[in-house]
Amino acid sequence: MQSRRRHWYYALMGTCVVLILLAWNVVRLWSVPAAVVMSLVAMVIPPVAAIVANRRGPDDVWWDDPSVSRRVPGPRRPRQPRSH
Repeated sequence: MQSRRRHWYYALMGTCVVLILLAWNVVRLWSVPAAVVMSLVAMVIPPVAAIVANRRGPDDVWWDDPSVSRRVPGPRRPRQPRSH
């Protein structure tokens, strides 16, 4: 599942880089407002990519999930001295 999220993250970030490069190296020669719009769209992509990359999958086990029943050791009790 993590592999799929990683692929989505890289695809979104690659799209962001391509949009910025196209906007300011190609599109601005014909239309500055279109380049600005492309840059604004590219500005929104990194937070979305971070959300996608950190989203919890249905079969993922996270460290802070209380619904997962795994054995967590409790606090240690001091040893009682043996009586002979």
